[in-house]
Amino acid sequence: MYLADGRPAPPPSVSPGGRRDGRGRRVRAAVPSTVLVLGAVSLITDISSEMVTAVLPLYLVAELGLSPLGFGVLDGVYNGVSALVRLVGGRLSDRGGGRGHKAVAAVGYGLSALCKPLLLMVHTLPLIGAVLAVDRTGKGLRTAPRDAMISLAAEPAARGRAFGVHRAMDTAGALCGPLVAFVLLRAAAEGYDAVFTVSFCVAVLGVVVLLLFVPGRALPAAEVTAGRAPAGPRTPVRALLRRPQVRRLTACAVLLGLTTVSDSFLYLALQRRLDLPAGWFPLLPLGTAAAYLSLAVPMGALADRIGRRRLFLAGHLALLGAYALLLAPFGGGAGLVCGVLVLHGAFYAATDGVLAAATADAVPEDARGSGLAVVQTGQTAARFVCSLAFGAAWTAWGDRTAVLAAAVGLALAAALSARLLRPAAPAPAPNSPSEHTP
Repeated sequence: MYLADGRPAPPPSVSPGGRRDGRGRRVRAAVPSTVLVLGAVSLITDISSEMVTAVLPLYLVAELGLSPLGFGVLDGVYNGVSALVRLVGGRLSDRGGGRGHKAVAAVGYGLSALCKPLLLMVHTLPLIGAVLAVDRTGKGLRTAPRDAMISLAAEPAARGRAFGVHRAMDTAGALCGPLVAFVLLRAAAEGYDAVFTVSFCVAVLGVVVLLLFVPGRALPAAEVTAGRAPAGPRTPVRALLRRPQVRRLTACAVLLGLTTVSDSFLYLALQRRLDLPAGWFPLLPLGTAAAYLSLAVPMGALADRIGRRRLFLAGHLALLGAYALLLAPFGGGAGLVCGVLVLHGAFYAATDGVLAAATADAVPEDARGSGLAVVQTGQTAARFVCSLAFGAAWTAWGDRTAVLAAAVGLALAAALSARLLRPAAPAPAPNSPSEHTP
């Protein structure tokens, strides 16, 4: 038997749940050290980035007086610029035959770190947009190479779990970041300046860990013991889109991304619904991060068992549930906050790393970074459009109508995606009666 990329299938002793020892007992496969180190880099970097993300909506809307439409433009830039450079980052990293993944990722992490102190110096919409664009350029460059290193280090049958472990560590940073921002806002006289300064120092630490401890060459897990390095890229990006699995995943990512409201808008809608004091706003991402952290590894393991595409679609139903709670005419207080944030975290746990694992299954090793970038670019570009549309809808009709429109759109997109991801019917056997006339 052979895998989709043409390599021989692993022996029967390997199963999605791990390996079996000499007595037939199942032994869970260890998470590769590369995944753990990359998880540590993401943990540190997310502390830095989420410190800024937690206060940025309130800083722009309350401190600088931007309208929801103006914030929608900036939020769209924040998400959309990375879509323009993900393909570049993925392709450049593949050209190094394994070595390029770390180099491109390091450039991306470094660019994002340099942008943190610049937020202290800009106070107008164009300049803030330019700084955020550079920050997202860094994120766009690093995401595909980082995910490529994770997918190459993990065994195919356990990729969901490997991405789950990485995303759990990443989310631990997302959990700490808003908490640090909350403490700084309450303790420092110039709260926002303190947040941006500390964020820069933490981001630099993440770059140092990446440079010192992440291996310079990404080797596929199946080739580590054989001592063989992967060949250079042979699959162009346009050829990836000719693969039916890649086309379907990209189409679904785009459809669902067009109705995925950004975190910032969701938190603003929740804050408006409950009329929360501004000082408590940075704590809202903690609920999402806590749910994501607790569910990331179980969801990754579940994806390995029931199917990664199926779980990816189910995760968007959790997001639809969060929209429904925001629109519900009843309830409020702590119950509403917990319900929305838990469903929001479950959405990320069931979709973020799971989509990367599903994409890794569909593309060859020599174009792993490019393949991941293709799907991620479609998703991120769609979310950019959603941010612009949601901000315009909020400005014109109010937050409740905008959330209702997003909920209806997400339900329709989920129904279409279910059809796209449906397994194709098996071809009839050569000697089947349907191929012979009576």
